Amino acid sequence: MNSREDDALARAAVDALTGQLALAPKPGLPDPRDLGARTTRVDHRALRWSAKALAPGLAAMAAAARRTGEPTPRLRTELGAIGRCTEHSVGLAGGGHRGALWALGLLVAAAALEPRAAAKDVAATAKRIAAHPDRRAPRRPSRGSSISAKYGAAGARGEARAGFPHVRRALDALATARSAGGGEDEARLDALLTVMSTLQDTELLHTAGPAGLRHVQAGARGILEAGGTATDAGREALHALDADLHARAWSPRGSAGLLAGALFLDSLPARVSSPVRAA
Repeated sequence: MNSREDDALARAAVDALTGQLALAPKPGLPDPRDLGARTTRVDHRALRWSAKALAPGLAAMAAAARRTGEPTPRLRTELGAIGRCTEHSVGLAGGGHRGALWALGLLVAAAALEPRAAAKDVAATAKRIAAHPDRRAPRRPSRGSSISAKYGAAGARGEARAGFPHVRRALDALATARSAGGGEDEARLDALLTVMSTLQDTELLHTAGPAGLRHVQAGARGILEAGGTATDAGREALHALDADLHARAWSPRGSAGLLAGALFLDSLPARVSSPVRAA
């Protein structure tokens, strides 16, 4: 049986994911303006609904971590099994969120292991969990792992094994934007763009290739260099990139999942009392 703490961590993670979904405009990503979600072929309302289906699995991951007590190979294997069952449940509820489940599952488990840790320490614990192989994982490579191997990209596994550097950069971006007096939506959009500006997103590599990835990264950097989404110039550049990516049907889904991870850690104030420096 899950404890209240486990359920609270799961709810915080789902809230982080639905908070990411509510942001607009997100370049190339589904948001409340685009119920058809052209680039993902999944209705935005269905994405919000299916996000809630993650809660039981995430709570089970927190419970497994609390029961195990340390980031062992056994815990990694158990998290993998719970994750695959959760993917099935999410599929029945409408699908989506596979990348977010990977990031949030590891971070929720790490937060359960380190209930009073700062964000950087939660990410470090998630890194220790991810370092172990999942010995019961299917032998068939995923599309993401195949793309990672083809292009030499870190991919979701590499991001986790590095201690989620883009999650930590997003946390820094949130803190910077808030200290500058920007609104919360602008701070979150700037955090998303910070991730997009450097992430080797395997979804983009699959659909757009290396040149397309560089195009998206440059577009995100351009918005930040214009002053971010709280400025007129940055907002204009944001709308231009959004229109461009929707027209090309390019979707930086990896960045969206990592933003959800950052928003999860950010929702635990005691853990993120100061900006976190990425390695």
